[in-house]
Amino acid sequence: QVQLVESGGGLVQAGSSLRLSCAASGRTFSRYCMGWFRQAPGKEREFVAAISWSGGSTYYADSVKARFTISRDNAKNTVYLQMNSLRPEDTAVYYCATKDCTYYSGSLYYTGVVEYDYWGQGTQVTVSS
Repeated sequence: QVQLVESGGGLVQAGSSLRLSCAASGRTFSRYCMGWFRQAPGKEREFVAAISWSGGSTYYADSVKARFTISRDNAKNTVYLQMNSLRPEDTAVYYCATKDCTYYSGSLYYTGVVEYDYWGQGTQVTVSS
């Protein structure tokens, strides 16, 4: 069982920055594929960013590309989402998710909700105009 705890959300103005953190339990975090998703009221959960277990591969939704950066610190069992130039449409609950990628290539990542095995409880990000 893996537990994920997100933090760093809040209320900010458009154009501001936030950094979300997701702390994971488990001794094999360095072999976990990680992803960030978000869900706005009345909408389906959508992919935001993903990173391979090695950190060597990342992928972003078009809507956040060049504004958001996903990274990981395997020594701290933590994955981050740096969000710059925030827009009102970025308002959502942000979730991190993980999948055990022990036997997979270090360049592999996942973008689908159904591909992840464990989820955090989410952290609210609200961007005012």
